[in-house]
Amino acid sequence: MEQDIKKRGQRIARRLSRFSRKAGREGSEHIKENVVDRFSHIKKIRLLVLEWSLLILVILMLSITQTFLYAESYAVTSFTKGGTYSEATLGRINSLNPLFATTNSEKTLSRLMFGTLSSVDYSGHIGLGLADSIKTDDAGSVWTVKLRDNLKWSDGEPITNADVLYTVSVIQSPAVNTSYSSNLSGVRVSTEDGKLIFTLPKAYANFSSALEFPILPAHILSGVAPNLLLENAFSTTPVTSGAFSYNATQTIGNAGEKVVYLSPNKEYYKGTPLLDSFAVHAYPTIEEIISAINLGTVTATAEILPVDADEVTADNIYEKQTSINSGVFAFLNTRGPIFSNKSLRKALQQGIDMRSLRAPLGDELPLDYPLLTSQVDFDDFPALPEYDPDAAKEKIKAANLDENQVVRLVTIDSGYLPALAENLRFQLENLGLKVEVSVMSSGQEFLMGIIRPRNYDILLYEIELGSDPDLFAYYHSSQNTENSLNLSNYSSALASDAILAARGTMDQTIRNAKYEAFLKAWVEDVPAIGIYQVNLSYFVNRNVRTFSEDLRLVTPTDRFNDVSFWATVKTQKNRTP
Repeated sequence: MEQDIKKRGQRIARRLSRFSRKAGREGSEHIKENVVDRFSHIKKIRLLVLEWSLLILVILMLSITQTFLYAESYAVTSFTKGGTYSEATLGRINSLNPLFATTNSEKTLSRLMFGTLSSVDYSGHIGLGLADSIKTDDAGSVWTVKLRDNLKWSDGEPITNADVLYTVSVIQSPAVNTSYSSNLSGVRVSTEDGKLIFTLPKAYANFSSALEFPILPAHILSGVAPNLLLENAFSTTPVTSGAFSYNATQTIGNAGEKVVYLSPNKEYYKGTPLLDSFAVHAYPTIEEIISAINLGTVTATAEILPVDADEVTADNIYEKQTSINSGVFAFLNTRGPIFSNKSLRKALQQGIDMRSLRAPLGDELPLDYPLLTSQVDFDDFPALPEYDPDAAKEKIKAANLDENQVVRLVTIDSGYLPALAENLRFQLENLGLKVEVSVMSSGQEFLMGIIRPRNYDILLYEIELGSDPDLFAYYHSSQNTENSLNLSNYSSALASDAILAARGTMDQTIRNAKYEAFLKAWVEDVPAIGIYQVNLSYFVNRNVRTFSEDLRLVTPTDRFNDVSFWATVKTQKNRTP
């Protein structure tokens, strides 16, 4: 039986072998007949072969191109965590304590490192910062503030009411000289049911804006006498509550140039910033800042004014402009030997060609009044007199000024101001006045020698207008002191009453009526002449993400309101279908 199976297997193997040899011979003959022997015919169909080859090649290339196009359609470039952002600022860094911030460099660091109870929101109005709620009674004289839950300092310690109470006591101390003192003068602060109670000496409808002061850590500084705060180690290595915490300081040379390196504050209430580091590079001069931005030493700067924009030559830098709530005015000294005469003030109001004066200002917005339309709820501003140089000349002649009487026009060496002063001098001389222009550097000499003694007839100067109208500081009669900001020495019972009435009511309709009454008095009395609203020019690298175009700025440092989302590192992400 086994031998039969073996024989059958051998027969099958022989058959398969014969079939294989036969298939091989037939296959070879078929290839020779249908392929090899046909090569000689290719010449006859070479054009057709070439066309088909090209068609296949085109189809292949289109397929590859389509793959790349589809990839781009579902991939998007976005910013991600990481990287360092460096910003050039102007002025020395003498202290990192935010209560003593005076230079632009110190103000920038204060905003990056310290939180405030209230803060300017995206719309340019006062909103919430460290406070979870800010409420007032019907009269506007008692304000209740509740802090957000789980607030922490960068060292992990909780931010509490005790920190606010301590900070207010420092600000109100006569041993401390800080710009926040006037806003909290006479204010009493206490705690009740875990909330802060601010009791004001007088009703103030915009007191929430006065709460935008930086908070100091009581757990570190409560034992330090107010007059020794500036010398304390906190002024060089602070614990912070803002978006960034202090890391290190590098001093460069002997001219005051420094770099302060900041790290993201993981305890920040708005969330940890995307950036790995933020470097604030403080330069002594604008020229050094322009050089740094052109060389790519820094990412951005807010210090270069529009008038100097042509000096920025780097291809990867662009100018991002946005208006801020500051204005340039010609303040007329109403107590001076010349412009105590109201008729002469009205002559300037009528005789200055504002169109000519504003022509060189580029994108700066005209500003006719001490209030912005964004600050008030009405559009019916009082009319200004039309330009009439002949009528102005008649008023000046009628004043019978001494022929040797000289109008002293003072300004600072910043941006458009020197050129504006020369333009204004030319126009005033055409009206028949003798004018002497002084252009000074802004500093202690300017403050002590010009501002405080009101040593000018006309002061061409920029002031902050605030998120809400701050008329009291600039135009109330009580501010006619050398340490105050009534730069015109303006005194009007009607205007002062309107300012106080607007300040003291929570009724928006009444406030609007009082602001209108003030504006009518201001236009009639001419304590100042509005020229333009200031723009912030931010020169920044094209390859980074900085503040949102939708962000409305009140002051230049409000650009940091959304600093948590600033970024320098890009990545590719696929879109979700």
